[in-house]
Amino acid sequence: MRSIWSGAIGFGLVNIPIKLYSATESAKLDLDMLDKKDHAKIKYNRVNEATGKVVPWGDIVKGYLYNDDYVVLDDEDFEKASPEKSKTIAIEEFIEETMIDPSFFDTPYYVEPAKGGERAYALLVEALKDSGKVAVGLFVMRSRENLCIVRPQDNMLMLMKLRFAEEIRDTKDLNLPSEKISIKPGELKMAKALIDQLTPKKFDISKYKDTYDEALLKMIEAKAKGKKITRPKPKTTKTKTVDLMEQLKASLGHKKAS
Repeated sequence: MRSIWSGAIGFGLVNIPIKLYSATESAKLDLDMLDKKDHAKIKYNRVNEATGKVVPWGDIVKGYLYNDDYVVLDDEDFEKASPEKSKTIAIEEFIEETMIDPSFFDTPYYVEPAKGGERAYALLVEALKDSGKVAVGLFVMRSRENLCIVRPQDNMLMLMKLRFAEEIRDTKDLNLPSEKISIKPGELKMAKALIDQLTPKKFDISKYKDTYDEALLKMIEAKAKGKKITRPKPKTTKTKTVDLMEQLKASLGHKKAS
């Protein structure tokens, strides 16, 4: 793997040199955009709005529109804005991970100790494990301020980027059920029984597979061989009644957790 960021975790007066690696990868089929007429590839060009000419990557800069004119920024400018955050994940506080709403979680990264940071890295892993806490920090990556948590996983550290509060949209415009809706005790009991039925003794996320791309690839191979493709009917389970209690009863008899 190739590291995407290097710097240090600032833990009190302790600096732990580290490298970040992306913990995820795409498993999607690589589909190209084609012209419908001749199946030629569609290319995206960086075009100068004034001249209509293609601009090479090396000639592209970033700018901010200020008072009807652009202020051009380079890499040094971004680092000058907050030099300590450009190279350091500054730990602000330690909290229990359950205190963070899951909607704030964004992208996971592996944290590897750089040369000379192994002992302090191992210490932070054990300290976080024993305390049951995660570290909340701020750092700059790709010219952007990032909020994150650093948490232990087995014998290593994981960094999870978090969304800032202002990035989460307000729910006030949603048409949500009224608090005046009365739930019958029997319905609640039946719903909890269904939850219990579908609760496994141990959760294994690896049993869930992305099967859509696999099915899509089979369809592509069949189409390439000139076979006729028919659309299969989706499997659905329906009850004849619209009564909520009857639907719950039917659900209980339909499927059991493994």
